[in-house]
Amino acid sequence: MISLGCAKNLVDSEIMLGHLMKDGLSITNDPEEADVLIVNTCSFIDSAQEESVDTILESSELRKAKNRGQGLVVAGCLTQRYSKELPKLLPEVDVFMGIDQVGEVSNLVKLAHQHRKSKVSRPRKKKADSETAKPAPKVEQAPIMDVTARPVYIPDYTTPRFRLTPHHFAYLKIAEGCNHPCSFCIIPRMRGSHRSRKPEDILEEAKAMIRDGVKEINLISQDSTYYGMDLRKDPRRNIASPQKFKEASDALPEDATTLSSLLRQLNALEGDFWVRILYTHPAHWTDELIRTIAECEKVVKYVDIPLQHIHSTMLERMRRETSREYIEELIQRIRKGIPGIAIRTTFIVGFPGETEGSFESLLDFIRETKFERLGVFGYSHEEGTRAGGMANQVDDLVKEARKAEAMEAQLDVAKEIAAAQKGKIMRVLVEGPADQQVIEEANIQSWEHGFTRSGTPCETFTPDMSEPWMIARGESDAPDIDGRIYIRGDLEPHQFHQVRVVGSTDYDLIAEPVL
Repeated sequence: MISLGCAKNLVDSEIMLGHLMKDGLSITNDPEEADVLIVNTCSFIDSAQEESVDTILESSELRKAKNRGQGLVVAGCLTQRYSKELPKLLPEVDVFMGIDQVGEVSNLVKLAHQHRKSKVSRPRKKKADSETAKPAPKVEQAPIMDVTARPVYIPDYTTPRFRLTPHHFAYLKIAEGCNHPCSFCIIPRMRGSHRSRKPEDILEEAKAMIRDGVKEINLISQDSTYYGMDLRKDPRRNIASPQKFKEASDALPEDATTLSSLLRQLNALEGDFWVRILYTHPAHWTDELIRTIAECEKVVKYVDIPLQHIHSTMLERMRRETSREYIEELIQRIRKGIPGIAIRTTFIVGFPGETEGSFESLLDFIRETKFERLGVFGYSHEEGTRAGGMANQVDDLVKEARKAEAMEAQLDVAKEIAAAQKGKIMRVLVEGPADQQVIEEANIQSWEHGFTRSGTPCETFTPDMSEPWMIARGESDAPDIDGRIYIRGDLEPHQFHQVRVVGSTDYDLIAEPVL
């Protein structure tokens, strides 16, 4: 299994592996050994699509060289988005499967194996007196395509799952799909309408994770703040705007299922663990959610709230259902209501129609607001979206320049915030030992955060490797996308510890254990 893309896609991969193992198939980490290889793809932006296609083609080439009888299955968002085109574009694939088919993966893997065997096994002619037997001409067979046009699948507690994350943290998918009309995004077409899991089902999965030693439960979905709204009586889909969402929320009965009620139930579970909320939409925050995060000690004081832009014209063109005034007021309410909160956001630069003036207003906003965590995307032109057909598309070189300039502005903010942590005592979750290679690779970049650093980690942080070092994350650091904490000392991994911050780099902290 090769899993690409976001944490939501990773959970789908874990579910597929769970089904395969339950049905008696064995998993290998060596692609050359496999009878069938699965590529679970991403199609969120153009760079993710390129990575998915490149991985499929590389897997096909490896098969030619090492294991010609290997079946190739392609799953996930790329298949969901281009189900009509892919069989012609990628005839190397044996089976394409959609999001609704993750529970049927075992049968589809067997079909892929049979499909490949039938393509490589060629009947041979009978030997004549003076000729050597030659293979008969190969007859190409079209790939098998099993995709539901608009997915409705959602996992539950009984769904088999084999976790791919480290032992101490896990992702818990609370909902699937999205109802938002964002003009740049294709996700609703790929993933379907928003559909929430029942709270009792989520709680059972969370309990199992805690029993298994998980210390950090990361709640994920396409829009976590919309959780539960589709479970209310007579739900209407079009409640994207803040005003409509507030009216719908105010009309809910006291015992209604919401993100706030789910967080309070998770917080009441026994055990020593964190709960982190990822992928919230700014239009769907309520005062009750702010109070809930502030009052629940197991819910980390961290929010992931992609704003995408601050200029009102850009927000309107993006169909974000928010305005600058609303966003500024929301940030004030969150920071006032949740002392010590770390806010992570992302912005899109180079959106169609973005002028130099609207970009400058975004830069000013980044410098003034001082987000604890921030990432920047260059706008990705996506076919099938409203933005894809808009006039005034921005040149790619301009996008890259604006992205670099925005991240440079955030770098100054990040260094200031990191330096201000010196002397503070904080609770951290230790990941494991940090050797020289781990520290050197701390400059790694991903499309989700796009860190810009003033120098390599070894230039800004040169530890004495004769001593043991550990790597950890605090409440303000989500897995894989935020900074790290380097601790001088030997601490038990996968556990919580108290440390004192003694220094900082651009985005990372340096600490010592509090004995």
